[in-house]
Amino acid sequence: KKHTMEYSKEDKLDWTIIFIYEFGQRFGLNMKQAFGYLSRFKAIDFIDRNYGYVHTQSFESMVDDIAGLCRRNGGKLQ
Repeated sequence: KKHTMEYSKEDKLDWTIIFIYEFGQRFGLNMKQAFGYLSRFKAIDFIDRNYGYVHTQSFESMVDDIAGLCRRNGGKLQ
């Protein structure tokens, strides 16, 4: 039996905002630039659909993983 926990919109939003900030810090982007990049290359959608997993990981490892996802979707940030 699969158990799905419900997360509040506030929790998801708080985590996602911190993630966008951390991602931007890694790649020298401001919040608007980081959000634009993450949206364009499908990362925001991925985070939304996989929040139950992503929020249990460190921001450092998720920045690595999400950067890879973006590259697979056409992003150029290394």
